[in-house]
Amino acid sequence: MSDYIIGIDAGTTGIRIFCFNKSGNVISSAYSEFNQHYPKPGWVEHDAEEIWAKTEKLILKAIRNGKLSPSKAVAIGITNQRETTVLFDKDTGKPVYNAIVWQCRRTSETCMDLKSKGLESFFRKKTGLVLDAYFSGTKIQWILENVKGVKARAEKGKIFFGTIDTYLLYRLTNGKSHKTDHTNASRTLIYNIEKKEWDKELTQILGIPDSRRIILVHCSEERKR
Repeated sequence: MSDYIIGIDAGTTGIRIFCFNKSGNVISSAYSEFNQHYPKPGWVEHDAEEIWAKTEKLILKAIRNGKLSPSKAVAIGITNQRETTVLFDKDTGKPVYNAIVWQCRRTSETCMDLKSKGLESFFRKKTGLVLDAYFSGTKIQWILENVKGVKARAEKGKIFFGTIDTYLLYRLTNGKSHKTDHTNASRTLIYNIEKKEWDKELTQILGIPDSRRIILVHCSEERKR
């Protein structure tokens, strides 16, 4: 049986898994939608645990559909809804709150407050982004400030932040990899696009502890099994 590559498309409304052969042709696939949560007008959330559970099941389904051997999977690629934000327990991988989706507008007032303090040009110069609830930074801040006990645990390094790619990678590796690539990081509002690193001044403004930071890697990286 030939080697193959698994592709995970973690979208806003569903998960799709593809298995590709060496020629780049799809040899099997699987798909499932997941639930959308709207706790208040303008708020949008996903259950990150549901996203992980469906991803895990769909990978197995795609492998079965293609009559493939799990041991022949030589690489996994992830594409994802980038700004969606999840905070999770470092040890268990369990989310401390639903993932706040890129569409969610709950932090609009926070962004307006930062603008009123004259900080928009400061953020834009470092990140290339406007101050908007669309991006991850104020979503992280909201969870830290509004979910009981999370900020204290985060300050002790017991809570990790991630976009969906980070969370899936963490679960796929049983907690061994807390990483994201530079393209996902560039959508968080706390990544310096000139220095290509997390920006300490921006995390301080938003009250995000240093322990939230994720190891930055390139889009393609070899990892031993």
